Amino acid sequence: MTALTERAPAAARMTGRQRLILVLLLGSQFMLAVDFSILNVALPVIGAGLGFALADLQWVATAFALAAAGFTLLAGRIADLYGRRRLFLAGMALLGLSSLAGGLASSPGMLLAARVAQGLATAVVTPAGLSLLTTSFPEGPLRSRALGLNGALMSAGFTSGAVLGGLLTDLLSWRWAFLINVPVALAVLVTAPALLAESRPEGRPAMDVPGAVTVTAGLLALVFGLTRAGEHGFADPLALGSLAAAAALLVAFWFAERRAASPLVPPAVLARPNVRWGNLAGLVAFATETSLVFLLTLYLQKVLGYSPLATGLAFGVLGLGTVAGGLVAPRVLARTGTRRALALGFGVQAVATASLALLGTGPGSIWLLLAATFVGGVGNMVAIVAFMVTATSGLPDAEQGLATGIATMTQQVGITMGIPVMSAVATAAMGAGSVLHGVVVAVVVNAALALVATAIRPNR
Repeated sequence: MTALTERAPAAARMTGRQRLILVLLLGSQFMLAVDFSILNVALPVIGAGLGFALADLQWVATAFALAAAGFTLLAGRIADLYGRRRLFLAGMALLGLSSLAGGLASSPGMLLAARVAQGLATAVVTPAGLSLLTTSFPEGPLRSRALGLNGALMSAGFTSGAVLGGLLTDLLSWRWAFLINVPVALAVLVTAPALLAESRPEGRPAMDVPGAVTVTAGLLALVFGLTRAGEHGFADPLALGSLAAAAALLVAFWFAERRAASPLVPPAVLARPNVRWGNLAGLVAFATETSLVFLLTLYLQKVLGYSPLATGLAFGVLGLGTVAGGLVAPRVLARTGTRRALALGFGVQAVATASLALLGTGPGSIWLLLAATFVGGVGNMVAIVAFMVTATSGLPDAEQGLATGIATMTQQVGITMGIPVMSAVATAAMGAGSVLHGVVVAVVVNAALALVATAIRPNR
């Protein structure tokens, strides 16, 4: 690199205020990511403490996922129309109150209501926070750096949530997996008004009610159908009915948007290649990596005999890989552009994932798993940052809430979709062999999806 090239980014340095905004927004996004996975390890203890039936425990996660995925697109557009800072603060307040309610829950119904409220808070805070992030930094190196750090911390949060949940449950109580959010939410509510600027359009169009109803109902049906399929198989009548309803509602949403005077999602936005192809890349990135964690959890616990806490600690290496990927992603984007960065990230992820097909039953296989998940985590995070930059680029600030709402919806649907699909693949393969055979077959399919994604070509 020449001296001229080294001096060029100096003009793109963050101001002190931008650094404070970055810390505030990244901290809130990290907390939301931790909140997504922190209860997974604690579910059996929660069930015993509150009297959940074993078959009903999955609703602790499903209730959160339904609200988080179903309302995120609507919340992102509301943030554009009524003020991103206002929605961000309202969502943080709801998160703090719902976390307090969950920590004090004395019955299954109260806990599930708290989880629904936490999901709604996530649906509000995530796109509002991301749009505040993208509008606080101009398009280019600064925004890429901010989104890289955001992606790294969010992925680290998903991974460390399981570890933190295990530690809190073992050392204190499962209730602290909820209560830990309360002081963080309070700190954000105190500091955010002084740092974040409000943003509202000069003229506020009427809300697209048909579009809001059809897309929200369609996403709820989609997430429920995928979750049901993951538990009972894709032949389950309720799963098939939900997925069919989701398809019909989302088609109705598309036609409603074409006729609406002020559509929730203008068709012209979805027609942009960077939005369309960028979000497709994001869907693959989140579906493959989260489902890989599920498959490797099966491997570590059912084949190698690891405890839940040891399994969570093993995934700490994956968390380190995603952090490293978030740090290098802006440099990769600056050198190659988003199109090549997507292909490079998915290519590295595909090779690393494919190597996991060599896993065996011996204890030495853990070293292959750790090395492959670290490298794959780097590649996956480069692809995720390239997806976020692509999906939010070329749009005016007035539509950033919409863009980040679509990207957040893609993230939530990808997380929800990957596990049932890979679970179905693994289960089918286990019918003809062992757990290890099922995991290996599903890992190969996972790697193939990442490899196919290298062909995605957004117009950026």
